[in-house]
Amino acid sequence: MTKIAENISSIRQQITQFEVRYKRESSSVKLLAVSKRIGIEKIRTAHGAGQLDFGENYYQEAKDKIDALLELNLYWHFIGPMQSNKTRGIAENFSWVHSVDREKIAVRLNEQRPVGLENLNVCVQVNLSGENSKSGVSLDECAVLCNSIDQLPKLSLRGLMAIPAPLSSFEEQRQCFIALFSKYENLKSLHSSMDTLSLGMSNDFEAAIAEGSTMIRIGTGIFGTRN
Repeated sequence: MTKIAENISSIRQQITQFEVRYKRESSSVKLLAVSKRIGIEKIRTAHGAGQLDFGENYYQEAKDKIDALLELNLYWHFIGPMQSNKTRGIAENFSWVHSVDREKIAVRLNEQRPVGLENLNVCVQVNLSGENSKSGVSLDECAVLCNSIDQLPKLSLRGLMAIPAPLSSFEEQRQCFIALFSKYENLKSLHSSMDTLSLGMSNDFEAAIAEGSTMIRIGTGIFGTRN
């Protein structure tokens, strides 16, 4: 077994343990492998270990990988900030977008989603920490954006995503996530398609699972340190 396969197996085991520990339903947390700046052969190795969902931050890098790996039928998730001039390519090539943070981008994705493809799955990015360096709407603003997205016929509103500021302590991490989960639960009661809380990375995914995450985004924990 390769190191990548070992890492995937280990993370999946941890997910299962945390689901039990925090009284989550079995198999309620999905693993998204973050493959930005990771070569095609390593992605093939991860696929060989049973991984089907991959997250990318940069459109052109992702497009090269998508074209090279078409035969694997992978699910590609765009998780980076979006410029208006990149929405067409994202709408045409991805299954999921986690980083919608304004109505203009949602409208463009809807208009540019090709006829014949399934609806584009969309999460609204929330800026939990109020950092100027990060994209995302505030918790107070996300309901309005969710309402707008839910009216767009080629998009499926699936949930919320956040990239919190790094916190060293487990309890601090949990505390940071509580408000997001509360907002997610509230919006779920208003939007029947919502079922995804994209939250948790290599250093905080236990706290994320404890506080309701349904999809954790792991890069370094699978592929090791990037070049």
